[in-house]
Amino acid sequence: MRIGVLTSGGDCPGLNAVLRAIVRVVERDHAGTVVGFRDAWRGVMEDRWETLDVARCRGILPRGGTILGTSRIQPYATPGGLDLVRAAVDRHRLDGFVVIGGEGSLSCAADLQRDGVPCIGVPKTIDNDVVGTERTFGFDTAVAICSSAIDRLHSTAESHDRVMFVEVMGRHVGHIALHAGVAGGATMTLVPEVPVDAGAVAEAIARRHAGLSYASIVVVAEGATPVPGTIDGIDYAVDQFGHQRLGGISQLLAADLGRRTGIETRVTILGHVQRGGTPTAFDRVLATRFGVAAAEAAAAGEWGVMVGLRAERIVQVPLAEVAGRTRTLDLDLYEQVARRFFAS
Repeated sequence: MRIGVLTSGGDCPGLNAVLRAIVRVVERDHAGTVVGFRDAWRGVMEDRWETLDVARCRGILPRGGTILGTSRIQPYATPGGLDLVRAAVDRHRLDGFVVIGGEGSLSCAADLQRDGVPCIGVPKTIDNDVVGTERTFGFDTAVAICSSAIDRLHSTAESHDRVMFVEVMGRHVGHIALHAGVAGGATMTLVPEVPVDAGAVAEAIARRHAGLSYASIVVVAEGATPVPGTIDGIDYAVDQFGHQRLGGISQLLAADLGRRTGIETRVTILGHVQRGGTPTAFDRVLATRFGVAAAEAAAAGEWGVMVGLRAERIVQVPLAEVAGRTRTLDLDLYEQVARRFFAS
């Protein structure tokens, strides 16, 4: 057995744990070879690779990032890209690819599978927004980082009677914001799935602070959007891949709150710190389980699937069912465990 493996899209804690697990199963249990491609599909198309073996993967379990590097380059956005991928399969005598990535990477894998290039997907994203799995590795680490930051901000906010806005990642979904907000005891948690009424936010905070010395923490997902007419939106720039460069909604909301109430505000944008560093124990275990399952699926010739987690069991989901879809926040959960604590 010879499989190609690549880490695609944004970096994420736990990527190296997946690679380590795949290599161990392929080499030790199936006497096979793993070819690791540098910088995702760019390395496939440019023929930049290395053989991954157990010795190469020693010590990488707790390391953040990815030893293979990553990029957002996709073969379908590259002239002749599909032919280059097919040529790599022939050149390296590959049975197929294990693609470790988020929604965009898995959609690309589904397209390649459709076009005759065997692929297996492993869901990776701190946003936890991949359909077909209850959890993606990297999410637990991101929430832990955000919760720790919120804990620290409570003390400085209390010292100065301030409102602290904490902006966390979440382009289209509020999973990180919800979990970090609840875990950190946030006064409010604002998510992309529910448009933000800036006036209502200001009124609730003003009531909370009326006549008393309080500190408030408002957690805001970077993709949160205001209710039309309540506050001016942001005209985000777009990168070469068509993604908006989000960031700044918390600053807009903080400034608006200050104007409406006179309460002093501060903003902390956690940014890429959420994606870096050592993965939590949960993410190391989940990433390892995903890697083992992906390797076993490849050995059994079960291509065209993504491995996922459901009810604590590893399952297989057709890539075609994952492509082009996003797992949004459960709004019942948001109402039950976040909104009822608003400004209380």
